Amino acid sequence: MSNAAQPLKGKVALVAGATRGAGRGIAVELGAAGATVYVTGRSTRAHRSEYDRPETIEDTADLVTAAGGHGIAVPADHLDPAQVRALVDRVADEQGRLDVLVNDIWGGEKLFEWDATVWEHDLDNGLRMLRLAVETHAITSHHALPLLLRHPGGLVVEMTDGTAEYNRDTYRVNFFYDLAKASVLRMAFALAHEIGPRGATAVALTPGWLRSELMLDQFGVREDNWRDALERVPHFAISETPRYVGRAVAALAADPDVARLNGRSLSSGGLAPEYGFTDLDGSRPDAWRYLVEVQDVGKPANTTGYR
Repeated sequence: MSNAAQPLKGKVALVAGATRGAGRGIAVELGAAGATVYVTGRSTRAHRSEYDRPETIEDTADLVTAAGGHGIAVPADHLDPAQVRALVDRVADEQGRLDVLVNDIWGGEKLFEWDATVWEHDLDNGLRMLRLAVETHAITSHHALPLLLRHPGGLVVEMTDGTAEYNRDTYRVNFFYDLAKASVLRMAFALAHEIGPRGATAVALTPGWLRSELMLDQFGVREDNWRDALERVPHFAISETPRYVGRAVAALAADPDVARLNGRSLSSGGLAPEYGFTDLDGSRPDAWRYLVEVQDVGKPANTTGYR
C-alpha cells in the first residue's frame, strides 16, 4: 500500500486495554493505517477475565493484521507494575521505539451502580473501579513514557467517557464513576505539561454512545440490526461503532501538527469533520453535542444535523 493509504507504516503503537470495545476499534484502525500494534488485556484464548466474555486479545491482534497492520497480543494486567514493565521491555527489545500509547484500560462495567450514593455503593467495587480506571493508566504511563520519548512526535491518548466540558457540568452516574472519568481527563492535562516540552503530545479522547459488544448484548441486538433497539431506546440512534473513535486515534497519530492539541479534551464526533473521517456507515455522529442539545433537555430523539 502507498504511504497515503498507510500513513503509520513503520510506527509502533501500544493499545492498553484492547480486548473489546473502543480499545479493539482503535487497535484495528491503527493497523489499517499500517502500524505495528501491541494489544493488551486480561482475556486470552487460554484464560478469561472476570468479565467471562468471548472476546480475546488474540482475536484483536488478528483483526489488526487482517486490516493491514501487524497485531501482537500480549497478556497483561495493568494493575501489576511488573507485568507492565515486562510488556514495555518487550516492545523496546522488539521494536526499539514506541510512537503511540493509548491508555484504554477500564474494566468497570460490572462494578458501578447507577445513581447509588457514595455511602450506598458497594465500597469494594467502587474502589476497584478507581484502581482499574486510574491506577492502571498511571502505572502504564510510568513505564511506557520513557520509551515513547526516545523519538520526537510521540502521542499519548487517554481514553475516557465524556469531554472535559460535559463532565464539568454533568454528574456522571455516581461518585465513583464520576471521579474515575474526571481523573482520566485530568491525567491527559497533566501528561501534556510533562511530555509536551519533551517533544510529545497528550490528549484525552472520548467516543460517543458506543456500540460495544457489551452494549449490543445489553440491548439484545447485533451490529447488523442495531437499529432494532431504537423502539425501546430512541436516543440510541446517535450511537457509533468502536471503529469511529479508532479512526479518530489513527488521524491524530498521522497528524504532523498534532502538538497543537496538546492537553486538549477531544471527541470522535468533534474530530470527524476536522480530519474528514466517518463511521463505518459513512455518517459522522456527534454524540456529545446531541446529548446537550437534544437528549439532556428532554427533546424527542432526532439525529438530523447530528450524524
